[in-house]
Amino acid sequence: MSINPVHVIGGGLAGSEAAWQIAKAGVPVVLHEMRPVRGTDAHKTDGLAELVCSNSFRSDDAETNAVGLLHAEMRLAGSLIMSAGDAHQVPAGGALAVDRDGFSDAVTKKIEAHPLITIQREEVPGLPPTEWDQAIIATGPLTAPSLAQSIAEATGADALAFFDAIAPIVHFDTIDMNICWFQSRYDKVGPGGTGKDYINCPMDKEQYLGFVAALLEGQKTEFKQWEGTPYFDGCLPIEVMAERGVETLRYGPMKPMGLTNVHNPSVKAYAVVQLRQDNALGTLYNMVGFQTKLKHAEQVRIFRTIPGLENAEFVRLGGLHRNTYINSPTLLDPSLQLKSRPGLRFAGQITGCEGYVESAAIGLLAGRFAAAERLGQAASRPPPTTAFGALLNHITGGHIVSDDEPGKRSFQPMNVNFGLFPPVEAPRNEGKRLRGKDKTVAKRHAITSRALADCRQWLGLPAQAQAAE
Repeated sequence: MSINPVHVIGGGLAGSEAAWQIAKAGVPVVLHEMRPVRGTDAHKTDGLAELVCSNSFRSDDAETNAVGLLHAEMRLAGSLIMSAGDAHQVPAGGALAVDRDGFSDAVTKKIEAHPLITIQREEVPGLPPTEWDQAIIATGPLTAPSLAQSIAEATGADALAFFDAIAPIVHFDTIDMNICWFQSRYDKVGPGGTGKDYINCPMDKEQYLGFVAALLEGQKTEFKQWEGTPYFDGCLPIEVMAERGVETLRYGPMKPMGLTNVHNPSVKAYAVVQLRQDNALGTLYNMVGFQTKLKHAEQVRIFRTIPGLENAEFVRLGGLHRNTYINSPTLLDPSLQLKSRPGLRFAGQITGCEGYVESAAIGLLAGRFAAAERLGQAASRPPPTTAFGALLNHITGGHIVSDDEPGKRSFQPMNVNFGLFPPVEAPRNEGKRLRGKDKTVAKRHAITSRALADCRQWLGLPAQAQAAE
């Protein structure tokens, strides 16, 4: 009996991985890649899985790093991207970096050689035709304008973003709550709120003036020529606001009105930095109104001068750059399928994940889901305790809706990180509680060991034998 193919649009990391997983399951694939028929402003070749920025897949440490854990899970799942990366690794300390040309050539040759994969070099100008009853859009942040327009028309005017305006996100347990406190401005109780929905970091006048000066002096990144300068008043970088006058931030995102410091009620803060819960687990908080073009090292240096954030660990740092992505939690079901059109899935950066490995991982999941459906099987979703599951949950529903800022997109792209996993209790050492760095390392080991065990079970692999004592 012949099996109808699954169509995959986009031959980047996500599309290549999706096509590979589908073919591995015994289902034919048509992979549509528009290069070289139509190029992009960033790509230089017509190779599949071309790396257009860094050549690093970041940390390969599967015990204490979330992306390293994702590497390990992808290897367990037979990832093409990881096998090609491992085969073309170049020295990079504890990171996995690859020879970009060798890596792309390896992926291209594997895809071309697979008997169930057909590559069609053509632009798909709009949404897949309805006769493509199983299809995956994996076109990345540089989606062709005509396809992007079709997606926008099909999903709604506010469902597709073309620029990523991101505020830094902080691990909650690295915020000093002996300095900061929970309170909404004027104790306002919004929908689903308690009147204590923000973490507040107070500044006196000297601290505020020093902070503004540091923003103005800090090194900034520039837009690439093809990005343009998409500033609009709703998401001005904080350093641009600071350039408009030294008091501007005090009347914008850092206004102190309606707030009383529970640690020192008689002293009114000159300015306040607020952080808002960013995920449903309550493990991550974003810095309200702090989108920025400061370089990453400068952000860490300057933001750690904010009282209460001296030891903050940043899940991600701020930015403002070209990035086409959809409002996935609203549009997609837990199998990455467009709710309004069953059979059409999205994968890769267009879903709202960041990073090469994360994009490939979502391609892997979309491919497995599509293949299962084509074969008449249930799409088995990874447990939320795995890196696969944590990333999928962020994309399809782990965010917090912002009720107090109508029209604001609360969903933002993100790398995989431990803040996306269900919490674990840190193991004790001979009955004693661990503290500081020892506690952090122990918790990460607990998360990763749980994740790998659950991932092996999800994939139907035998449990890993325990190391001999």
